[in-house]
Amino acid sequence: MADSAAADTVVGASSGAMGLGVLRPDLAAGRFDLARSAPSAPLAPFVEYYWIVRWDLRGQPSHEQAILPHPNVHLVFEASGAGIYGVDRSLFTRRLSGQGKVLGVRFVAGCFRPFWGAPVSQLSDRVVPATRLFGPLEEKTRQAIMCAETDADMTSHAESLLFSGLPEPDPVAEQAARIVALITSDSSLRRVDQLASASGLWCAGCSGCSATTWARAPSG
Repeated sequence: MADSAAADTVVGASSGAMGLGVLRPDLAAGRFDLARSAPSAPLAPFVEYYWIVRWDLRGQPSHEQAILPHPNVHLVFEASGAGIYGVDRSLFTRRLSGQGKVLGVRFVAGCFRPFWGAPVSQLSDRVVPATRLFGPLEEKTRQAIMCAETDADMTSHAESLLFSGLPEPDPVAEQAARIVALITSDSSLRRVDQLASASGLWCAGCSGCSATTWARAPSG
């Protein structure tokens, strides 16, 4: 179950609390509520956080929300179904109308691969039905999430599904996650050679540090 003490709830949020990537946060804050919560410890190597969006626009105009892409895969449960959303390479937009809610699982960048069992690049700009990975249990989980009354219950159902297929940690995925976190946290990293130096990696067989393939820098 998700640790409710670690929850970062943003309800009727100010624009600054909407988080990075939400465009027009001043408008978004008045149109939907957003809550985030941390995963339980065994899932922390794979899951960055859970997010829940609720809206009630009955009798009001619909709202179109644009989101800047991040290098994260999401598992999303909503009334119409559940899907695995790969990394978008363009602006993501979603129209909200009436009343509804959505629960999403944001995976740590690079760390959905152990669940998927194949290169995550296969999912770029794609939405894949979650049943492809989780089978019939996914639909039972989606229904339970949609019927749940509290955020804690929603995330508990999602965690149970993830535990049903919990993989072993993947050192390569964890390394990728560390590199992405480093790039995200340090705006001074503008060139490949800077990243190589900061991360302890080196560009394999390249000239001028323009390669995109990496290897662990030799120790000593």
